[in-house]
Amino acid sequence: MERFEAIFQRASERKGGEAELNKMLPKVRSPRALAATKDHRWLAEMTRCVFQAGFVWRVVNLKWDDFEEVFFGFPPEKIVMLSPEQLDRFAQNPKIIRNRQKVLTVQHNAQFILDVGREHGSFGKFVGRWPQQDLVGLFDLLKKRGARLGGMTGQRVLRNMGKDTFVVTGDVVKCLRRAGLDITDNPTSKREYALMQQAFNAWHQESGLPYSHLSRISAFSVPD
Repeated sequence: MERFEAIFQRASERKGGEAELNKMLPKVRSPRALAATKDHRWLAEMTRCVFQAGFVWRVVNLKWDDFEEVFFGFPPEKIVMLSPEQLDRFAQNPKIIRNRQKVLTVQHNAQFILDVGREHGSFGKFVGRWPQQDLVGLFDLLKKRGARLGGMTGQRVLRNMGKDTFVVTGDVVKCLRRAGLDITDNPTSKREYALMQQAFNAWHQESGLPYSHLSRISAFSVPD
């Protein structure tokens, strides 16, 4: 595996120097801050990322205030009480994006958040305590227990909420392959995800940088 020092150097050169590169890195929140984040914010971000998947993000963001209004701020304990008829009306509401299957994920993910909260104290505590050395295990759990939270959708939820995580974008994959990792252009297998986790663990140990920064710098190190 290529050392991260060389990857950092390439990214710095492409982005105008180390100072400019550092300005582009995502914010990472502490486990304590994640634990303090209320469940309704987790559900809101899950919903935003689910609706953005395969769609124009800008359109979802422009409508987001209406999403917040229609789902009355995303309290999981209220969302799980919605009847099928109410969900159908939500899915037909022109204020939001009228995709019934994605609307149904809101209730499923509300139940997921509540279940995890009962098991671990709160969803935020659960995410905050999850070790970065096994992020792929968290990705897998989101995929299995959540609705449409597999792939980059679940990873983006974590990143957007401030969890220190890598995200498997196309540019990150290009960087990993260039660094010598034996993965395909579109890695999906457990073996490939385990290899990616091992690579980021090694780079974290080498550099001391957060996983989120390692991921973003990796993406910046390859041509657009």
